Amino acid sequence: MEKEVRKKKWNKGGRPPKNDPAKNCVMVRLSDQEYARFLSMYEESGVYAKSIFVKARVFNQSFRVIKTDEGTLKYVAKLTQLYAHFRSIGVNYNQIVKLLHTHYSEKAALSMLYKLEKITIELVTTNQQIIKLSQRFEQEYLKRG
Repeated sequence: MEKEVRKKKWNKGGRPPKNDPAKNCVMVRLSDQEYARFLSMYEESGVYAKSIFVKARVFNQSFRVIKTDEGTLKYVAKLTQLYAHFRSIGVNYNQIVKLLHTHYSEKAALSMLYKLEKITIELVTTNQQIIKLSQRFEQEYLKRG
């Protein structure tokens, strides 16, 4: 009798092949002036790869310009940092209150909580000022934009 030979499908690993791979290449030579113009258009578009930018121009896709305002970026970064600080303060606040109730007498814990409450009120007023500044910034940004 003949033995059945079963062939295993070996997993070669790697990335699965694409359905329609881009394997054709087209080269264009540009003068220095043309290349400078190309680079400025490419940077304005905000596309992450030059080849994608060229494909979009060749096939008449819309040209989208993304402008970033450094001041806005810095403002948003600072707001993100403040938000992270507020979160950490909230976590610390909960931990402190829990420790005060477990390690101190009720009278000592209440006096310390009173001090903590005053600081928390200051933090809330600072947070309200941040919200007002953010709203004013948003209104001015929409007027400019």
